Amino acid sequence: MMGWMAPLRHLSAKLLSDRNSSEWEPSMGEVTTIGLDLAKHVFQVHGVDAEGATVLRKQLRRAQVLAFFSRLPPCLVGLEACATAHYWGRELRAFGHEVRLMPARYVKAYIKRNKHDAADAEAICEAVERPTMRFVPVKTCCAAAPWPGAAGAPAYGSGERFARASGRVRRDRAAGLAQRRQADRHCPR
Repeated sequence: MMGWMAPLRHLSAKLLSDRNSSEWEPSMGEVTTIGLDLAKHVFQVHGVDAEGATVLRKQLRRAQVLAFFSRLPPCLVGLEACATAHYWGRELRAFGHEVRLMPARYVKAYIKRNKHDAADAEAICEAVERPTMRFVPVKTCCAAAPWPGAAGAPAYGSGERFARASGRVRRDRAAGLAQRRQADRHCPR
């Protein structure tokens, strides 16, 4: 008498899953485009191959990001433009990656489901491949540094209202811009 047997598709599925999924890393040659969602402590990475199939979903701690991208062959990396995106863009370009920054409001249209870090990274990865996407240039270290009189820089204190009336703010901003231009001449590109 023959007992009950599972359908062959179930048996073969069991046989094909012999590797531990937590230890398996995709072949570094497979990844062509990466979406990187930046955060304070845990970054989310979403990678696709040339056909657009997902080959990488990973969480990285801040200390692991540079080591991870140093092992990858040069590829296209998309980031949402924010204050720290320029720093990470410069660091990833040092490894030979092509880095593109996009305004967050343009990326938001590509989120398919609930907003969380993994969905954001997937949306960034999809948006960076669009031919009509507008990108933000990565600032150099000198261009990203605040100068006296920059918007948001605490340069004037409580006497700013009186200083505006006297025109001092305008002169100080012009002087700060001149200092920035002078620093940009000496900054390595």
